[in-house]
Amino acid sequence: MLAMNATRRLLLAVAALAAAVVIEPAHHQALAATEVVAVVNGLPITSNDVSRRAAFLRLQRQKSDAKTARDQLVEEALKREEIARVRMSVSTDDVDKAFARFAASNKLSPEQLTKILGQAGVGAEHFKEYIAVQMSWPRLVNARYGSRGRMSSQELVTRMMENKEKPVTTEYFLQQVIFVVPDSKRNAILGKRKAEAEASRGKFPGCEQSKQFAATMLDVSVRSLGRVLAPELPEEWKPLIEKASGGTTGTRVTERGVEFLAICNQRQVSDDFAAEVVFRAEDLGKQKSGANPNEEKYLEELRNKAQIDLR
Repeated sequence: MLAMNATRRLLLAVAALAAAVVIEPAHHQALAATEVVAVVNGLPITSNDVSRRAAFLRLQRQKSDAKTARDQLVEEALKREEIARVRMSVSTDDVDKAFARFAASNKLSPEQLTKILGQAGVGAEHFKEYIAVQMSWPRLVNARYGSRGRMSSQELVTRMMENKEKPVTTEYFLQQVIFVVPDSKRNAILGKRKAEAEASRGKFPGCEQSKQFAATMLDVSVRSLGRVLAPELPEEWKPLIEKASGGTTGTRVTERGVEFLAICNQRQVSDDFAAEVVFRAEDLGKQKSGANPNEEKYLEELRNKAQIDLR
């Protein structure tokens, strides 16, 4: 798939930060003398931690008073301790890649994003700690309470009977064309590579000859993504695919360089697998419209067992 579900969840969680980070990088406040404002199971939360979280909340245009910031950090401390206890944390590499993807989605390098977060009074490490929890916690909740995963045959039949008819969706066969941009040359050649990628779309010969076509250009790779149904399309690519013309989408700048997708084939399908994908997407949409009750149930259990000292 084009992106991991956890990464998509992270990007949705911080979507409001996307514009604010670029537009408002100057909310830096000098940190006062550090003092402990809360202790969660022996782990101190300091006034510096609270200041960083308050700055992060301001970037998201959320309520950013000290109590709100402290309460968020207490909640994250409970989650982080449980994640560590059951050894379900994502890796440092996963976090770094998510950080780089977030930077690329805002047309920034990781170094530029680090500088902006520092100027905003948040700091890259604070943001990465937030990313780690956002990526790890849903895995833990799913492991504890189960996730929908594949539907049983009975569930599928029941849903189709409820709907009166089998859902129809669009099936795509996709290739990913990547104009690679090394990190060390990103600032120098990104504009040139974007122009090259845009020009190549008009000459794209089709998926069967795509690899031979890529071989005629410098540092261009092609990946086959196979069958992807419309509900499975990543949010960042979905509008480009829906607006595609001439068999290719518009380009996107990513952590790898400049990319576009080739639509090798598309058709309407209504088989059992397609129905299951549609139903799961509907369920996910319902979850996003409100908090997952299992998350709050788990968190409340952790609160009841924890020793929390607010100062």
